[in-house]
Amino acid sequence: MNVKRNRMRARVTNTLQVINSITQLKIGLCLLAVIILLALFAPFLAVYDPFALNDDLLASPGSQYLLGTDGLGRDVFSELLYGARTSIFIGVVAAAISGVLGTLIGGLSGFYRGKLDSVLSEFVNVFLMLPTFFLILLIVALFGSSMLNVMLVIGVTTWTGNAVLMRAQAMSLRERTYVKSLQSIGVSKFKILTKHIIPNGIFPIIANTTMNISGAILTEAGLSFLGLGDPNLVSWGQMVFHGKSYLVNGWWISTFSGFAIVVTVLAFYLIGDGLNHVLSPKLRDIK
Repeated sequence: MNVKRNRMRARVTNTLQVINSITQLKIGLCLLAVIILLALFAPFLAVYDPFALNDDLLASPGSQYLLGTDGLGRDVFSELLYGARTSIFIGVVAAAISGVLGTLIGGLSGFYRGKLDSVLSEFVNVFLMLPTFFLILLIVALFGSSMLNVMLVIGVTTWTGNAVLMRAQAMSLRERTYVKSLQSIGVSKFKILTKHIIPNGIFPIIANTTMNISGAILTEAGLSFLGLGDPNLVSWGQMVFHGKSYLVNGWWISTFSGFAIVVTVLAFYLIGDGLNHVLSPKLRDIK
């Protein structure tokens, strides 16, 4: 009787977890859809040029300026719309670079094993011990703060989590019967890796990469706040940095840009965590 009760409780608990995961995935997708639509239609929604300066310095939010102006007279609402483009583009590209690097390195390490695994594992350990953000600061300071450099340096320094996940997936999948069968009939290891191991083990990487987008957005905002972002682009981090000097009489500058960062990061985190539960058989298996 107790065994049946425990099974029933486990079934109910797992069902609730799946429902919660799907719910947070839907919430994250809805938030992201709104942000993407605002970014796509920024040229039509923005009343003013985000780079245009005017004489209305620190105008409070109202009918003329929906979210007010900053210390240089730029419209905050227009800056937020164009800043969404910058943040999403940098976050997605940087996370994609991280996902590709981590998948390849982790797949090679976990599937081939032996000396290659030892070398790549030590390489991953070195990157794990490095203070990532300070390394990013150093590289950007040395090679410039263009958008391309920012995306590359974030992607190249944040791939280790994906590599660890893919290595574990490859180590597990290489012992499956169908992989052994492919090896026995002479299929090359590289073909097995690219056609079977990576496609079947990619689901945790997709979820983790989605959450890495939020990390990349925060990193870009941090770099922009420190003055190491691309000065030719509108960035939420730059807006927070500019607004900190006007917190008393221009609170809206940093508040609205900071809120935009929080909402965007939250959207990608909800999507990533929801995908992690939906795509992972161990987490969504109801017994």
